[in-house]
Amino acid sequence: MKPTLINLPKIVDPRGNLSFFENSHQVPFQIERTYWIYDVPGGEKRGSHAFKEQQEFIIALSGSFDVILHDGIEEQCFTLNRSYYGLYVPKMCWRRLDNFSTNSLALIVSDRMYSENDYIRDFEEFKKFKNEE
Repeated sequence: MKPTLINLPKIVDPRGNLSFFENSHQVPFQIERTYWIYDVPGGEKRGSHAFKEQQEFIIALSGSFDVILHDGIEEQCFTLNRSYYGLYVPKMCWRRLDNFSTNSLALIVSDRMYSENDYIRDFEEFKKFKNEE
């Protein structure tokens, strides 16, 4: 599967809107872990790694940020700035989060528990892995 923006259900209500996602309905994998990134100082980047096996779904719950993905050949930039859609990121996709707005909140759900062995933290090593696939 390729990186994909996924629209989430949006329940409009004058008291405030509601959105959600569920395993296997909006998110194309079984969720095993959830984490969030917040209080990112101006100009800082997060990520700059790939996962051998882990898939993720990333949502901007508040504010905005860019998710820059590289498949080993070309780069794509996705701006996340609404809480009713998210970005599916498949395994073996180099990712970097950048351009965080003030008070932005990134929610990430993944299909695996944390494992340092799943990370590829060197871009040249990542490209070698991609060529072996």
